[in-house]
Amino acid sequence: MKVKDKTKFIIYLVIFLLLAIGIGYGIFYLFDVVFNGSVLDWLAKNYFYTEAQFNYQTNDFSYLYRPNWPKLKGLLLTLFFIMLIIFVLTVYLVAHYHGHKMVRKSISKTSSMLYTYMHHDLDSADVFPPAYAEVATQIVQIKSTMQRHEQAVKYETDRKNDLITYLAHDLKTPLTSVIGYLDLLEEASDMPKEQQMKYIHITLEKALRLEKLINEFFEITRYNLQQIVLDKEPLDLSFMLMQLTDEFYPLLSSHGNTIELQAEDDLSVFGDSVKLARVFNNILKNAVSYSYANTPIKVWAGKREKDIIICFMNQGKTIPSEKLNAIFEKFFRMDEARNTNTGGAGLGLAIAKEIVTLHGGTINASSENETTTFTVTLPIY
Repeated sequence: MKVKDKTKFIIYLVIFLLLAIGIGYGIFYLFDVVFNGSVLDWLAKNYFYTEAQFNYQTNDFSYLYRPNWPKLKGLLLTLFFIMLIIFVLTVYLVAHYHGHKMVRKSISKTSSMLYTYMHHDLDSADVFPPAYAEVATQIVQIKSTMQRHEQAVKYETDRKNDLITYLAHDLKTPLTSVIGYLDLLEEASDMPKEQQMKYIHITLEKALRLEKLINEFFEITRYNLQQIVLDKEPLDLSFMLMQLTDEFYPLLSSHGNTIELQAEDDLSVFGDSVKLARVFNNILKNAVSYSYANTPIKVWAGKREKDIIICFMNQGKTIPSEKLNAIFEKFFRMDEARNTNTGGAGLGLAIAKEIVTLHGGTINASSENETTTFTVTLPIY
């Protein structure tokens, strides 16, 4: 407590004590003077012995009062305790009032300092005095965390907006081609059959490209609106991986790739089959998109202590470390150039990580010597 605050407290205490003494004296004056000594008569009757003596000189009676010490002591003790209680209550009320006032003042001052620090670019030492060092330390950490979160959200939003801008721009190219070729086919009705088939094939390719871009828009929208909820059940992971690799045969064939699956038997997990299938699907799509042509994609699954480990390995360009660290971030694309068909909205691996984390597992990636490996761990059921 500062010297100024101590002085105020002492002044308030003295004022209250003087007020208590004044009230006490006023009560005494009321009973002794205003009520014509009725209090003294009461005291004489109850707490004194009265002896009447006859005075032969004046031919009259006089009265002698002797204290009844046992009763008088009881009265004095009672009065003492009453005054003590009044004194303690007075001190308590003064201290409580002063403390409440100081707390409100301290809260108001702290609130003002917090507002100043949070809304202005100032150093904490310029806002918080030394007495608020602990508060300053905590608020500096909070402000730093908030700024990091704001920067991350801004970075993610900017990247999403850039992606949407690129997608909107890219939609024009295949759409223009589709319209152009269809107009040509409609106008030239006598076009040779072979040339018609060529233009129809090109139109179909452009329409499929257009469909893929539109699906990316939908994927971005769904990710923002949905909240992933798991519907868990016992799963045979070995059988799931076998089914998944069979379903990828058409896509693999078009890229000249193959899948080599090695999975131990009896790999059981407790999870959401649809969501886990999406995880493996997203990883395999990524592997196919970035694999060298005519190379195998290797999938291995087995038990390790308390976890099941699933590895996906493909041969392709080594991923730089700075991109490898961001590969599971939302709206991140390995291929920054939008003139290729690789990649998508940059959500596949981000969604995969979220699903695996909800299952109590982990997912990570490594890339070296033109071999990229995605490793997923899931708890054994």
